[in-house]
Amino acid sequence: MVKTAVITPLYLSVAWTLMVSYQLFTETAVTSVLAQVNVFFPSASVWLAARTDMIIFIYAFAWVFLLSSVIPSAILGKERSVIAQFIVCLTLTLSAFILLDALESLAGNPLGQLLGYSFLFTNPIIAALYLAVPYIFMIGIDLRARSIRKREEERLAEIEENKLQSASPFEENSQEAELQY
Repeated sequence: MVKTAVITPLYLSVAWTLMVSYQLFTETAVTSVLAQVNVFFPSASVWLAARTDMIIFIYAFAWVFLLSSVIPSAILGKERSVIAQFIVCLTLTLSAFILLDALESLAGNPLGQLLGYSFLFTNPIIAALYLAVPYIFMIGIDLRARSIRKREEERLAEIEENKLQSASPFEENSQEAELQY
């Protein structure tokens, strides 16, 4: 319980920072990647440019989805309820608004300072890597979950095999004893 009380604010702070920064820089990164696509595939670029808002939404949604899936799992564990997950996600969302207002009142315009780093995302390689981050995390989480599930299945199969092996000599001895009578 104490561990959760200490780690929860840390998870929420990291998630909030990632969500806000991802929302701020996604548009710059998408625009940079689309400009690079225009160099190699002009016809595809025209089609994608007409859908820039949708592309930005999908990339921003990927990060929000990832965080709203991972953070409640990390905080609540496997035994989480839908209500508890909703409360964690709502807390995460509300903290974004509250902390942003608090930062603006205490530090002036932190978003303006943060947006000063958007020039990094005009490089198409950095922008593409930046946009790939939530997908890389999702793939990593899935691979890790499959690995854990596979190890668990192997462990259960081994336990079952050990039970069968330990039961086999007893059954053979009892069958031999029955044959002798």
